[in-house]
Amino acid sequence: MAEKHAILFIGCVLFHIVGTWTLPLIDRDEPRFAEASREMIQRGDYVVPYFNNQLRLDKPPLTYWAQVISYRIFGENDFAARFPSALAAALIAVTIPVRGLRIGRERVGWRAAIIFTLCLQTFIHAKAAVADMWLALFVSTAHWCGLELLRDGLMNPEHRRSNAEHRISVWWFFFYISLALGFLAKGPIAWVPLLTVGCTIFYTPNLQLGRRFKFVRGILLMLAIIAVWGIPALIRTHGEFFRIGIGRHVIGRSLGAMEGHGWDSLGGYVLLLPFYFLTVFVSFFPWSIKLPSLLKRLWRKHDNIDNYLFSGAAIIFIIFSLIKTKLPHYTLPAFGLLALLLARHWPDESATGSPNELGAMEAVASSRSVFKSIAITTACVWITIAFVVPPMVARFFPAYQLFQQSRPDLQPNIQFASLEFEEPSLVWYFRSRVRGFLTPVNKRRAAEFMTAPGPRFIVLPTTVAGTLFASHPPNWKFFTTSGFNIPKGERVDLTLVLKSE
Repeated sequence: MAEKHAILFIGCVLFHIVGTWTLPLIDRDEPRFAEASREMIQRGDYVVPYFNNQLRLDKPPLTYWAQVISYRIFGENDFAARFPSALAAALIAVTIPVRGLRIGRERVGWRAAIIFTLCLQTFIHAKAAVADMWLALFVSTAHWCGLELLRDGLMNPEHRRSNAEHRISVWWFFFYISLALGFLAKGPIAWVPLLTVGCTIFYTPNLQLGRRFKFVRGILLMLAIIAVWGIPALIRTHGEFFRIGIGRHVIGRSLGAMEGHGWDSLGGYVLLLPFYFLTVFVSFFPWSIKLPSLLKRLWRKHDNIDNYLFSGAAIIFIIFSLIKTKLPHYTLPAFGLLALLLARHWPDESATGSPNELGAMEAVASSRSVFKSIAITTACVWITIAFVVPPMVARFFPAYQLFQQSRPDLQPNIQFASLEFEEPSLVWYFRSRVRGFLTPVNKRRAAEFMTAPGPRFIVLPTTVAGTLFASHPPNWKFFTTSGFNIPKGERVDLTLVLKSE
């Protein structure tokens, strides 16, 4: 069994890292995470993150810590920034078969691991230098621990095991460790397993199961772990980490649409309430084609394990449906639960009739063939996309292209600025060769910046560069590119004007 898990883990890591070294970091979140982790190393400060020499209080530090370790191993590059997400996705996949074995046949767990690994949202975010996969990992682990603590009361008597074998105290401890680490990955949303457990205990006749969680003691343990980082961070930022991290990025996202992701009006909010229940058919593709039949099966027949898995997923979908800021990947932490549900109710797992009946055997064989065909086809498509698409689209990333063109002329002591293009990718790529930080300027200050003493360069729209620097010294160099500003959804033509002395 250990060998199978090792093969699964290594296979998932290799699957997820394909293409991560040829696709430039995508504005705006990826470069912000990647650069903040680099500045942690440069500052020697692993408590308070900075981006471009400014406090970055949007997210807790766990993802930065993971990227710092990756940089120490692989260097400061795009691949190293994304590798921790691939690792987190592989860790989720390797734990799913254990859960599947606990709640059904061995085949259930392995199928669920394949379903989770190959769905579109996992394919995308396992290659992204952001915090979402780490959040998904610890939410998934907490749900697993919660299931282990509740399992004796949820399963049929013939499937129960003794308390000694069940090792209740171990699962209790790791349940709250997971909640703490999930918070350090992306904040209070990591605590949704508490709601899942609470709902399950409430609707299960055996209310004594709640004692296993030792809620007061466990929550104190969780808060103590968070406080090891949180108290120094709050003291050093004079409470700003709480005001911005919780006030703006938790409460603010709940009450308003941030960065254009959602709809602030009441009518728009109501229209977007079913957003995640519709986008799941894209995010969970290709397995989403089976979701309608899964719901029908659950409606006709379900047990307490199904209720636990379904409630965990539903709570995540409902919470994010009520929050005004919306992005399709927010429900990613529910996908491990959906994968287990779908694997438990894949047609051949609930086939009726005697195994000796020819019709039943043919139905089982057909169902297994369908699963295998979907899995192999999807894996081949994703691998092909990962190898082929990144090199094709890299030329549309303007910051990356300007960096590649000007790289031989960059010096560590050079200063740089930007006009009308301040995307984080500029900071990430150019600070790999430059010690200074990006200075945003307006048109008046652009000319002043370039005429000041010392080597320097500025990135600005090509049309503006032609006007501001129509008469320039002969030793200045110009590098021009065209690309696409993804956050703003617009085409850009940029020029880098460089003065080497």
